[in-house]
Amino acid sequence: MAQLRISEAAELLGVSDDTVRRWADAGRLPTVRGESGRLAVEGAALAEFVRAQAAAPGAEQSARQSARNHFRGIVTAVRRDGVMAQVDLQCGPFRVVSLLSREAADELGLEPGVIAVAEVKATNVVVGIEGAR
Repeated sequence: MAQLRISEAAELLGVSDDTVRRWADAGRLPTVRGESGRLAVEGAALAEFVRAQAAAPGAEQSARQSARNHFRGIVTAVRRDGVMAQVDLQCGPFRVVSLLSREAADELGLEPGVIAVAEVKATNVVVGIEGAR
């Protein structure tokens, strides 16, 4: 079973190491002692924590949609041409890029600094494992 250092868990969640430690101290996130004796989080426990957070009352979700992958972030760039626009969002540690019509980008008022939500629904998603060949 994968064990993650506190810093790795924080990076995956897009929060600080201190936030993960506070969650652990409060009993919200179970931890173990890793092989080196340092505090660690089991991969399965982190996955369950994330699922519980997403399903918690008040968790931001769009109503009546089939898309489940919502990434709240800040618009960092908008490139417009005659017909299309490319919108870059920084959602925690993730960069999400969307191509949409210029008209839609204009109607939404998308500009750097605007808070937006990317809703991702894909039929093909490539998943890889770090270090695997």
